[in-house]
Amino acid sequence: MEAKFAIVSKIINLGTTFYESVIPRLDRGIQLIRGRPPSDPAVKPRDDRGGELFFKKRSSPQMAFISVTALFFLWGFITCLNDILVPHLKGIFSLDYAGAMMVQFAFFSAYFFFSLPAGYIVKRFGYPNGLLTGLFIAGIGAFAFYPASLLHSYEVFLASLFILACGITLLQIAANPYAAALGPPEKASARLNFAQAFNSLGTTIAPTIGSYFVLGGAAHSPFSIFQSSTDLPYLGITLLLFAMILALRALSLPSLTDASLERETAGGIDRGHALRYANLRWGVMAIFFYVGAEVGLGSMLVNYIASSWTIEPYDAGYYVGFYWGGAMAGRFVGTYFLNRFRAELCLGVSGLFATVCILLGILGSQGLSPYFLLIIGIFNSIMFPVIFSLSIKNLGRHTSQGSSFLCMAVVGGAIMPLLQGFVADAWGIRLSFVLPLLSYTYICWYAGQSFFKGSEWALTGVKTEGASHGN
Repeated sequence: MEAKFAIVSKIINLGTTFYESVIPRLDRGIQLIRGRPPSDPAVKPRDDRGGELFFKKRSSPQMAFISVTALFFLWGFITCLNDILVPHLKGIFSLDYAGAMMVQFAFFSAYFFFSLPAGYIVKRFGYPNGLLTGLFIAGIGAFAFYPASLLHSYEVFLASLFILACGITLLQIAANPYAAALGPPEKASARLNFAQAFNSLGTTIAPTIGSYFVLGGAAHSPFSIFQSSTDLPYLGITLLLFAMILALRALSLPSLTDASLERETAGGIDRGHALRYANLRWGVMAIFFYVGAEVGLGSMLVNYIASSWTIEPYDAGYYVGFYWGGAMAGRFVGTYFLNRFRAELCLGVSGLFATVCILLGILGSQGLSPYFLLIIGIFNSIMFPVIFSLSIKNLGRHTSQGSSFLCMAVVGGAIMPLLQGFVADAWGIRLSFVLPLLSYTYICWYAGQSFFKGSEWALTGVKTEGASHGN
């Protein structure tokens, strides 16, 4: 055991040395290649096209959007691997459903605990620096899977997931409003939905790769040094995350600050705090229930399909790809509809169809029930980007604060699946899907409120007098 701890200590020291010495040198080299000496001060932000956004004279908004879209793909892939880790670690450590759902609890609880610090980082240092810091933290968490497998400790696996999720939290808080703001405000939902489509591409690929390497066992690894089936995937993720740091620093993303949004508050009123906007308050709950439903379904599908169709979890894992693949296809198709219909209407229709499908999944036959649950991925597709964009609409300078609260609400992915695990242990997996059913019902209500009240909803219950002073 002491030898294992010595190995882990050396690995951590090596990683620290790499970041402190190698990364700055590479960064200076990149600065010189771009033709700007490292000692030159950064170009001061300027008001671009009448103050719509504050950009530094760096990469174009179009190139920035493409770069951020790549990050959406990356964290979608990482997040969806949890659905494969649940049955894998359940078998290795002989856990019940509630115990196995601690994987999702450890991951998504980071959104609750780290969202406000992440929001401060973004507000203090800017969106591009927030992206770089998030990538670094996520890289440390992904690398920690290797010592976790050496120690064969479920607790260390959970700690690694928590660190990884802290990095993903910071990425989401920075990337979601950043992507939404890189273009005309009226197209924010469609733009964010398009970026989320690549997030779904990552979630679609992840179950197939995860089933092959993780559920298939270490025998599928071409390198004999990897004794655990989690080693190769997560070390590969580590390298990819650090490679993205170098790539983004080379691109030099344009800056965007909340000061650029000060004139976009609802009715010109500044409430002094993000939670004074009704559309954000209820949107936080909508994100909570949406993520809880999506993660709970995805986490239970492997075991539910395996038991319903009497197949191995290894084979059932491939079917989860259809669930996430439906979300990917739905987002590409959803971009078309969001450019032609009100986002609130699209959200309400999606929520209604998801509710019908999960009812059929609960009441349907053993052979057909899994199909109805897999179809829900299509209707999940546009929910997060639409809820997010509706929630931060008209927040103005409070946008990054609102983004933090919305990302805190992703803790629904920790709480709801855990509750679903308890219900599954007590009354069976099929009845546990009642919790996602209630979640989709709330989303339908939120869509209705947004549709009928519109921008006036943001003014509900708030006095205009003294609002700018935070009273």
